[in-house]
Amino acid sequence: MKLVKTLLLLVLLVYTGTAIAQVNHADLVKGDFKTGKDVTKKCLECHEKQANDFMASSHWTWKGDPKLLAKKTKEQIGKANLLNNFCISIEGGNWKGCTKCHAGYGWQDKAFDFKNKENIDCLMCHTKEKAYFNAKKTGVAGNINPQSIASGMLNLEKAAQNIGKPTRDNCGSCHFFGGGGDAVKHGDLDSTLAKPKPELDVHMGKLDFACQECHVTKNHKISGASTMTGVHEGRVECKTCHGDIHKDNKILSKHTNTIACQTCHIPYFAKGQATKVFWDWSTAGKEKEDIPEQHGKETYAKIKGDFKWEKNVVPTYAWYNGTINRYIKGDKIDPKKVVKISAPVGSIKDPKSKIYPFKVHAGKQPYDEEYKHLLTPNTVGGYWDHLNWQKALEDGAKAAGIPFSGKFGFVSTEQWVSINHEVVPAKSALQCNDCHMSGKRFDWKALGYKDDPIKIGVKVRK
Repeated sequence: MKLVKTLLLLVLLVYTGTAIAQVNHADLVKGDFKTGKDVTKKCLECHEKQANDFMASSHWTWKGDPKLLAKKTKEQIGKANLLNNFCISIEGGNWKGCTKCHAGYGWQDKAFDFKNKENIDCLMCHTKEKAYFNAKKTGVAGNINPQSIASGMLNLEKAAQNIGKPTRDNCGSCHFFGGGGDAVKHGDLDSTLAKPKPELDVHMGKLDFACQECHVTKNHKISGASTMTGVHEGRVECKTCHGDIHKDNKILSKHTNTIACQTCHIPYFAKGQATKVFWDWSTAGKEKEDIPEQHGKETYAKIKGDFKWEKNVVPTYAWYNGTINRYIKGDKIDPKKVVKISAPVGSIKDPKSKIYPFKVHAGKQPYDEEYKHLLTPNTVGGYWDHLNWQKALEDGAKAAGIPFSGKFGFVSTEQWVSINHEVVPAKSALQCNDCHMSGKRFDWKALGYKDDPIKIGVKVRK
């Protein structure tokens, strides 16, 4: 019997990691697993190549080559070292909280060993046990909450046996909850996409697509480009599956030269539930009573400040040529102006640009009044405990390696988030009058036109 199992394992090893994940592991994986690392050690007996591949991916390092940046730099960037206007930064001593969404165990400070394969969390992407995701979220530094195991809510052996290709539950356990909560960061990704109706998203609803149907993956490198980070390991394009779908329609075919597919086929975002559109850190620490909710969501938290939420949102439209401008830690700002942490690059005169839809998340966050750069507060185990901005900014600046003069204020910021999900059925796509003639969807002047192109007889571009 042992010989048969050994031969079976040797046969499995000739397949890719994706193929292996489809094999029933109930007879192959057994053990009294106490921690996530115990499971990983077992996985490594057969999957060391996959571990090496994964450690070379940006999903592991949380940074990579800045392929999306218009202004080139040799520095690798990503969630590991960038600022945003949601929870601001994992630097500043905030690793323990933010790395709950890292596919690894124990990233709690700068000393985390990215070369140690046993730190990889294989289950996060491959287990089908939903109890595992809750155990991960309620832990710290990416570790499993030990109480989940002690109480019997999570059986690690069962979780290790019940594995397969990633599902929307696996990917969504992080991406639906980016920014600190459900539907906070992404306007087009939230928990309602776990089992959506076709009207919410035709790909995930009617066709029941897993994420990797579009986000094609090779050697654990996942394609897809976020305008929030500037890093990608392959682009995802509608034409990969749909080709030149409007080639037989003269009018629509011309539109595809300047209008992105998403613009017409995602008329609204945040359809399943409201998304956060504003976060004001400057009001944190105050005592407030009788605070009204918006769409069933809180509009104030003492440790975080004021929020605004919107549902069924009409996107903000802008020319986008596939690159972005991105605030990098230490960049100087003008506090009299809105600081664009990430924004699309493009114009009506740029032949590589098309009009794309975006969620614009506005905020107010701390900056150094003397050095004129954004600051990275220590929130986890810091401000959220003591509500002292001075201490939080001192500790955060030290941990992030940026200077702090001791003088701080709050500056208005924007983060432009690309909208690519919640594609509607074709019958619900935008029609001519939604944008032209009586339509109010586009701000033509902001896009570089004097007026609606149909009204003034302008062709596609100036």
